[in-house]
Amino acid sequence: YAATMADVYNERVWLVEYLETDTDPPVRWTDDAVMEVRDVHQEWHPIRACFRYVTQRPWTRIPLRARTQILNSTLQIAALAYEFLNAELSGTGLQVRTPITRRNVTLGEIPLLIRSLGGHAVIKVPYSNAGQGVFTITNEDELAAFMALPHKYQKFIVQSLVGNASWSSQTRAGCFYHVGTVPNRKNHTFASDLRVMIAGDEAGFRPIAIYGRRARRPLLRHLDDDPEATSWEMLGTNLSLKLPDGTWTTESTRLVLMDRKDFNHLGVGLDDLIDAYVQTALSVMAIDMMCQRLIREEDGAFDFDLFQALNPDEVLLNEIKH
Repeated sequence: YAATMADVYNERVWLVEYLETDTDPPVRWTDDAVMEVRDVHQEWHPIRACFRYVTQRPWTRIPLRARTQILNSTLQIAALAYEFLNAELSGTGLQVRTPITRRNVTLGEIPLLIRSLGGHAVIKVPYSNAGQGVFTITNEDELAAFMALPHKYQKFIVQSLVGNASWSSQTRAGCFYHVGTVPNRKNHTFASDLRVMIAGDEAGFRPIAIYGRRARRPLLRHLDDDPEATSWEMLGTNLSLKLPDGTWTTESTRLVLMDRKDFNHLGVGLDDLIDAYVQTALSVMAIDMMCQRLIREEDGAFDFDLFQALNPDEVLLNEIKH
């Protein structure tokens, strides 16, 4: 990203590692909320705009309101943002399609909700990113393992699971499942996703990149066909991988680029590409509108009271306050 931005803008772009555990980080904020970065000569430079790629708890390092323009919002309530936009779009034939979603679920409520979905569900820590804090539940062992984990936050999201035809959540709208990629030579199909990147200005949105990602293991017809395979290995498409030493790497072998023949294995057509673009544009609109709602009109400050009402997790709220 930094190299591309430097080429496009023809000016210096700083690439700065901003770790939560760093006791002397190369980033600081002035009293009037301007970001400054430190170079190798220990000199500080003011930053007029930055692209946030801090994925883990960015609100602990980045103020919610800053004079430095921050691309990629620090705090989101995506699930609720989609609900609000869908309510506004009612009757238009447009909507952000999401699984059945229950927000602000306490730990004790999770087993009850999962049973109501037929024993198959997805649990999310709402404030995580890069594939972290997502747990696919398809049996009692996976649920017990999740419940036994130490949990930092008090509220969770529970969603219906889109798995294979014989192991997906049962909802009022029916059972949704992955068709999978085009079968390979071993007759294996994989869960995959299609990611669309868009840009927007006064003229509207336009697509700028499309790529896909596939899961590590092929979809099983029945979960007990391979006892060693986990549901996350069959459904998780995120490429980020946390190593035992705490560092991160990327499993680029599962990346499916549009300009390569492997892209055809996704089995998508022109209608699917258009649909993906529309869904992406609606999602961006929903999050932008939610961000605007969380800014008070009278003084441009973050509306903490509204955020607290929408997201009553005391642990998160205390982190934001401090």
